[in-house]
Amino acid sequence: MRGLVVLVTLACFANAQHQALIDYLERRLLAIEDRISLWHEETTRYASELRELKQQMVSQLDNLDKEKEILRTNLDSVGTRVDRVERELDYLETQNGAQPCVDVDDKLIEQQVSLVKEKQKAKYSKLSDCSDMLSSIKAMKIVKRVGGPKGMWTKDISRGSGKVFIFNGTDKDTIIQFTSVQDFARSLNMSASRNLKLPSAWRGTGHIVYNNHAFYINQADEITVIKYDLKNSSVTDSVVFPVQDHVPVYGLSPETMMDLAVDEEGLWAIYATRENENYMSLAKMDARSLDIEAMWDTNCPRENAEAAFVVCGTLYVVYNTMQPGRSRVQCVFDVNGMVTNEEAPQIYFPKRYGAHSSLKYNPQEQLLYAWDDGYQILYKLSMKKKLEI
Repeated sequence: MRGLVVLVTLACFANAQHQALIDYLERRLLAIEDRISLWHEETTRYASELRELKQQMVSQLDNLDKEKEILRTNLDSVGTRVDRVERELDYLETQNGAQPCVDVDDKLIEQQVSLVKEKQKAKYSKLSDCSDMLSSIKAMKIVKRVGGPKGMWTKDISRGSGKVFIFNGTDKDTIIQFTSVQDFARSLNMSASRNLKLPSAWRGTGHIVYNNHAFYINQADEITVIKYDLKNSSVTDSVVFPVQDHVPVYGLSPETMMDLAVDEEGLWAIYATRENENYMSLAKMDARSLDIEAMWDTNCPRENAEAAFVVCGTLYVVYNTMQPGRSRVQCVFDVNGMVTNEEAPQIYFPKRYGAHSSLKYNPQEQLLYAWDDGYQILYKLSMKKKLEI
């Protein structure tokens, strides 16, 4: 009997321990469920807050994009106004240029001009029917700054062509082509361009692109003008210029022995020789055959000259003046004798950097393509009739 009591007692004790374990496990499970429920609530709250934050960020980004667009529009408007003010200031400068600081003997110039006129009347008939002449620099536009301090850039001087060509430097064999002035202005440095390798190196900055041909100067023992077909990538013609003892045509550009130019009448060559080394000479060339049609000795000094160009058979030579950052046309030579230095208007360039290493006239646009210490610049020209002088 006592043994039975002991067994019952042990059974009751075991049941009590088992129940206590079950109660403990239930409490632990309830605690875990509470924590899981809490984590779920916090996760839901965090997800909701993240969604709200994302919506706020998207809204703020939209507002920033709108403000950025407004700012860009305002900056474009300001840039346009600044360009307009610059053009107006440049125009005022060209209309109110200072007098040159160098005194010139008027009688000596008159004698020289008269001598040249008589010489040309004896040898040549009237070459050009073009009656326009340069009146002033109407506006200036800085297109870009790319390349070295010296070089040349120009548009193909032919109707219907918008291609732009860059001759960067004074002694290379590769020119850079852009499809338009706009593409050149928008490109990053020389990106979006095409490289055209020439069969020989050019020398100086006196080259030109005319009717899908590059006319460039190659200098070895003699001065050679090379005509290169840009479409077919081949040399069409070349000629040794029939003058000996060349000297640099511009006092401030010793690399340029000859400068080619194009105007309403075709191709010209500006050069200088040791025989008459203080002054420039001018030649009219046949752009098809490269034959020399006529030659003139001008009264335009080489000393302190930057560059030159031809408009309607008139040579305009640009000199560095005594004023900082300014250039001026100080010598004019008309092959038909209709314009002289005394009759020509004073023309100042609103230059801001170094010296012009090249000036290329485009007769279709009446623009000058200028290279100034690595800046590519466009000058808009105003014209008048020669008979109105």
